Amino acid sequence: MAATDNQKKIYNFLLIAGIIIVAFNLRPAITSVGPLIGIIRDDVGLSNWSVGILTSLPLVAFAVMSPVAPKLGNKFSNERTLIAGLILLLFGITVRSFPFAALLFIGTLFVGLGIAICNVLLPGVVKEKFPTKVALMTSVYSTAMGIFAATASGLSIPFARGLNMGWQFALIIWTVPTIVGIIIWMYLSKKNKADNDVEMQYVTVSDNRMWKSPLAWQVACFMGLQSFMFYVTISWLPEILHDYGVSMGTAGWMLSFMQFIGLPASFFVPMIAGRFNSQRGIVLVMTTCALGGYGGLLIGESYAVMVISTILIGITLSGTFALALAFLGMRARNSRQAAELSGMAQSLGYTLAAVGPVFIGYLYDVTHVWTVPLLTLIGVALLVMVFGMGAGRNRYVLD
Repeated sequence: MAATDNQKKIYNFLLIAGIIIVAFNLRPAITSVGPLIGIIRDDVGLSNWSVGILTSLPLVAFAVMSPVAPKLGNKFSNERTLIAGLILLLFGITVRSFPFAALLFIGTLFVGLGIAICNVLLPGVVKEKFPTKVALMTSVYSTAMGIFAATASGLSIPFARGLNMGWQFALIIWTVPTIVGIIIWMYLSKKNKADNDVEMQYVTVSDNRMWKSPLAWQVACFMGLQSFMFYVTISWLPEILHDYGVSMGTAGWMLSFMQFIGLPASFFVPMIAGRFNSQRGIVLVMTTCALGGYGGLLIGESYAVMVISTILIGITLSGTFALALAFLGMRARNSRQAAELSGMAQSLGYTLAAVGPVFIGYLYDVTHVWTVPLLTLIGVALLVMVFGMGAGRNRYVLD
C-alpha cells in the first residue's frame, strides 16, 4: 500500500511538472526570435518582410493545426499527442538552427505545428487530471508560460553575442525543455490508466450560426487585432529600439521587461472583468495604454520615453489578451457556445496575427523609417478599442 501511495505521489508530481514543462515550451521558440531577427536577416540575407515570416509562420500553423489537434488527442490520447507535439517542436527548433533560408522557414513551420498541438491539448489535460483545481492549474501553467516567454526574449542576445555562440545556439538551446518534456510525458503516457479523454467541442468553419453573430465578430476581431499588436511587437520592438540607439542586448531585455511588466495585468484583468456586467471601462484603459505606448515610441527617442512606452505596451498586450480570453466565456451562455466562439476567434485571430509581422516589415522596407509602422499600430489600437467596446457589452453571442 505504501509503495502504491508513493507511486501515486510520484505520478502526481511528474504530472504537475509535465504540465509546467509543456507550458515552458509554448512561447520561447517564438519570443526568442525577436531580438535576433536583425542578426538572422543579415546572416542569411533576407529582407525585413521575409524575415517577418519567422514570426508569422507559427501563427499560420496555429490556425491550421488547432482544429486538428483535439481529433488527434481523441484518437491517440492526449498524452501521446502531446509527445508528438513536443517531437515536432524539437525537430523544428533543430532544423531552423541551420543558416539556410529554406531550413529556417521549414523548421519554423514545424515549430508552429508542435506548439499548436500542445497549446490546444494542455487545457484538456488540466481538466482531465485536475477537475477540481482547473483554475489553480490554469493559473500556474499560464504564469509559467509568460515567465519563460519573457526570459527567452532577454536571453537571446546574451546567448548569441555574450557567449559568442551565434544566433543558432540562441535558438537551439530551447530544445532542452522540449527534451525534458518528452521524457516526462513518455513516462506519464505509460503510467496513464484513464481510458476516457475529456470531451472537447470545437467549431468548424461550417458553423454558420456563430459566424453570423455580430457580437461574435466583435469578440473575434478584438482578439485578432490584439494578437496582431502582440506578434508585431514581439518581432520588431527590439529593432525599433535599436534604431533609436539602444544596443541589441538592451533591446532584447526591454522586450523581456515588456512581457514581465504585463504579468500582473494578465492575472488581474480577468478577475476585475468578472466583477462587472460591462467591460467597456477596461477596454478604454487598456487601449489608452496602447495609444500612449506606441505614440511614445513615435514622438520620442529618449531612454526615459522608451522605458515608459515599453511599460504601457506591456500592460496593454497582456491585459487585452487576458480580456480576450475572458470574453470567450463571458459572451457565451454555455460551454458549447464558448467552444464555438473560441474556435471562431482563434481562427480569425491567428490569421490576423500572422499577417502582422510581415506587413509591418514590408512597411519598413518601403519607408526605411519606423514612423509609418508605428502609425499603423496606433491605428490598430484604435480598432481594438472600437471592437472592444462592442465586445464589452453585457450580451451573449447567439441571443
